[in-house]
Amino acid sequence: MKPQRPPAMPLLAAAALAAAALASLPAASSQEPPAAPAALEEAGIGLSVAAALLGEGDEAGAAHAAEFASRQFIAGMSGLPPPGQGGAPAAEIHVALLDVPPSIPGTDAAARIAAAASMVGGYGAAPAGGPRQAVVMMLNAADEQYALASEGGGESEAAHRIAAALFSRSKAVFEADADPGSMLDVEQISFLDSIESTAAARGDFSRVGSLVSAVQRDLLGTETLLHDSAGLYENIRALYGRLLVAVDAGDYAEAEDLAIEAYLENFEYLEPELEAADAEHMHRLEVQMREDLRSMVREGGDPAEIRAFLEGTILPSLDEGEAKVAALASAYPEALASPSFGGVRKGAGETTEDERSGVRGEIDSIRASLGEMLAHYEAGDVQSAYATARTAYLDSYEYVEIPLRPIDPDFTLEVEYLFADLRNLIKREAPYGEVREAATRIERNLDESERLVTGTGQLAPAIAFSASFAIIFREGLESVLILGAILTYLEASRNSRFKPYVYYGVLAAVGATAATWFAASYVVEISGASRELIEAVAALSATAVLFYVSFWILNKIEHKKWMEFVKAKVWQATTTGSVMVFVMLAFFTVYREGFETVLFYQAMLGFAKYMEAYVGLGFVAGMASLLLLYYVMRRLGRRLPLRVLFGLTMGIGAYLSIAFLGNAVRELQVLDIVPYTSMIGTVPRLDINMATMTGIYPTLETVVAQAVLCGVYVAASTYVLVLRPRKERMVAGMRKSRGGAGGA
Repeated sequence: MKPQRPPAMPLLAAAALAAAALASLPAASSQEPPAAPAALEEAGIGLSVAAALLGEGDEAGAAHAAEFASRQFIAGMSGLPPPGQGGAPAAEIHVALLDVPPSIPGTDAAARIAAAASMVGGYGAAPAGGPRQAVVMMLNAADEQYALASEGGGESEAAHRIAAALFSRSKAVFEADADPGSMLDVEQISFLDSIESTAAARGDFSRVGSLVSAVQRDLLGTETLLHDSAGLYENIRALYGRLLVAVDAGDYAEAEDLAIEAYLENFEYLEPELEAADAEHMHRLEVQMREDLRSMVREGGDPAEIRAFLEGTILPSLDEGEAKVAALASAYPEALASPSFGGVRKGAGETTEDERSGVRGEIDSIRASLGEMLAHYEAGDVQSAYATARTAYLDSYEYVEIPLRPIDPDFTLEVEYLFADLRNLIKREAPYGEVREAATRIERNLDESERLVTGTGQLAPAIAFSASFAIIFREGLESVLILGAILTYLEASRNSRFKPYVYYGVLAAVGATAATWFAASYVVEISGASRELIEAVAALSATAVLFYVSFWILNKIEHKKWMEFVKAKVWQATTTGSVMVFVMLAFFTVYREGFETVLFYQAMLGFAKYMEAYVGLGFVAGMASLLLLYYVMRRLGRRLPLRVLFGLTMGIGAYLSIAFLGNAVRELQVLDIVPYTSMIGTVPRLDINMATMTGIYPTLETVVAQAVLCGVYVAASTYVLVLRPRKERMVAGMRKSRGGAGGA
């Protein structure tokens, strides 16, 4: 049942009280407003809209605006400086804002809005990060609200008012800080003007989004260089062709959108290389595209004049610029080899713990946003998908770039391109499969971003070394034992003439193993877009083989059973008297382990990025240990503690299979083959290197898969090592007692 609206007079009186309190906040129309932190700006505007809508009787809209104010303040609360003189603590404002939405509708709702607004307005703090950072954050919030307003629904009016107020406030704050002599600042003001006017008229969402992206990109200082320059030039020409068609049809709004897209989503990515080739030419072409053409289109100019300007000025200048870049690349390829980075270059992992933690948090947010984006797009909600994709970049990846750019600027810009490609696919309403592939490419590079920022650390390389050592030692141990037993038996039975053929079989197996390694590496190298799937299949295969081998070892863990197994093999070979039997016995003994080794190392190297040296050291150490073991067994005649060795290798195999399984499930999640259910906050969020070496990820699917496999290992080990021996002892005891009874 809908609650009854409170009497009009008290509500209007309270709304007036709220308006008076809100007057203390900076007005969006002020010529030179002081810029407060974005959280305060957004909260103040949300409360202002809430008060206005409440006075108009729009309770649902007022509640939405109040919730917006509370949410934005909470999101930015940790970055606020101490309050000014007389200002309330952030926690107190937080509580006041939380109390507002539940009070709507109600007789005290407007009074609560007024009280919260008074507290926000009295904070008196300088902007964290400066006015331009505040503008970036406000544009984020405004863009999200504008997307919500564009969808329609009961909250659209409130969302539109919030967005329009934030756009106006952003422009006012930037104008107060802008340098009139800076061409870039003049450009930003032009874009902010367009955003404000388009939003006020409830114009196209995509156009507003493109303009917001351009302003934020420039304010954050993210220069962008794409490697597919030829494709960008063709995009610009194609967009201008469509622009001329729209002008001829009298659709100047569509023509202006195409002009904006040609400049923002294409030309801006070409600016660095054009500037390197001819800065004056680049700036002249930039003004022609950004200002002159847009002015002609916006003012509804004569189609013939627009066509003449495009075909006679802009397109020839574009061709000339492309030729200049090609000439520069031919004469001085190093000039365009990498983006310019003016700061101090750093190595991977040369970051603070706060930076690493921040990057991990932002990457988790991006993953969640990409999943949300795909859900929106699959449901046909293109606008929400576009807004979410842009938010993933501007709200999160931009902050990953700050510590990442000094480490690898080339890679940083490649990821920028991937995000731009994703946005363009969504705008074109490309098939869902293409959008999903673009999102998958971004996800793969998120792992790389985290690796570069966090470095390898110390524990992950140690695990990589230990796992590598364990693999070769585990796989080689069986071969050493069998070959040692064969050679010992041949010597004892005076059949030493067969020994060379055993060595021939070993050499053939080593060669076959090397060939298998190179073949597997080649398949992975040429796999391209299917590489992730191949790595997932390799990890699953490694898990299955380790699972089988571990249980096989469990059944041979007793020394007596192992020796019976070896004697059976040797007796079978010697009874035939054929030299090829010994060659093949040695070959398959070694190659079976070699094939498994190739499989395990290929799976491990797919996850041990930047730790390959430690994997190699582990391999060398493992081989050295095997040679030592062989020497101890053959030359010194020592009996090996097989139960200990097999138990150890079984445990290592179980650990590796659990790690491989976790990584395989995660690869399938990235490929959107297996669902992704986040458990962040419940399962530890390890850094990417530790995660890949343990297979532990904060998702329900990986945790369940690993828990099930671990449970199977525990149950099997308990049966083989505890329950079955106990049963065998009981049976033996019963037989003994019966024998004793019979003798009596």
